[in-house]
Amino acid sequence: MVPPAEFRSYYGRPIVKPAVWHHDIAAYLFTGGLAAGSALLAAGADATGRPTLRRAGRLAALGALGASTYFLVHDLGRPERFLNMLRIAKPTSPMSMGTWILSGFGAAAGAAAVAEAAPLLPSRGVLGLARRLLPPVGTAGQYGAAVLAPALATYTAVLLADTATPSWHEAYPELPFVFAGSALASGAGVGLLAAPTGQAGPARRMAVCGAALELWGAHRIETTKGLLSEPYRQGRAGRLLRAGRLLTAAGVAGAVLGRRSRVVSALSGLSLLTASLATRFGIFDGGVASAKDPKYTVVPQRERLAERAASTPVQDDPPQLVAPDQATAKTTGRPDAVGL
Repeated sequence: MVPPAEFRSYYGRPIVKPAVWHHDIAAYLFTGGLAAGSALLAAGADATGRPTLRRAGRLAALGALGASTYFLVHDLGRPERFLNMLRIAKPTSPMSMGTWILSGFGAAAGAAAVAEAAPLLPSRGVLGLARRLLPPVGTAGQYGAAVLAPALATYTAVLLADTATPSWHEAYPELPFVFAGSALASGAGVGLLAAPTGQAGPARRMAVCGAALELWGAHRIETTKGLLSEPYRQGRAGRLLRAGRLLTAAGVAGAVLGRRSRVVSALSGLSLLTASLATRFGIFDGGVASAKDPKYTVVPQRERLAERAASTPVQDDPPQLVAPDQATAKTTGRPDAVGL
């Protein structure tokens, strides 16, 4: 008997090429989600008449978007590469769609943030006209950014899952939920940090919803993907994701139980922001680790082949065709019938 073959690659080298992205992209994942969550926070605060919370959301969205653009351009190497991606719109490319989403969101969030400076302008002359025009323009930009925020928060999950990196690709059903929940939790963290407790109601509700989505998705990624869940439980990725879970739980508990304490609310907001950062870096590191080890490519492939072979019904041997004269000879028992 030939023993079963073990998974091997030439000289132990990876079979799938690891992503060439650096940790700039992991930071980009975090700041993009923060921008999206802050835009949703600003829209909710404006709709419920909370000006301090609205201002914090608008300014945080613009600041996080600026950081996202920096990290993306720094990873690309040259700024013109980002501009070149705007020359076409390819619906089947997550990177192409993400570039357009980021650009549209940036214009809307920028208008909303600039509108916060309207009260500082004089009331006469050209600046007085700008003072009157900026608020409605800012409101339109704010709700435009809120419409684009879900796409901004989740397109990066599609971008990761669309690669050949084993643990990213296998987690494609849950990654958008993890990223959406992380974005909501980080936006809530901004509100809890910046707004007084009397205006932080929407931020607390966002924190609960975001934490539920993030923890559910992360739990499924770490427990339901078989061997490909392993990179998310071990090494640096495992430590980051465990820290993210603990910080998320602490942040939600503080937001709910400490709603009357300004200090507790601020600490909860800081905890949620740190948890979102740890979760994004943990997901990033887990995928990179799965691409570097050849077993995460070979073993799942062999398991899928074995399942496919087991589910395929075994076919009987096809009936043999018999010539008519041979059939007659067998039926009549006359040898000379073969020659007829």
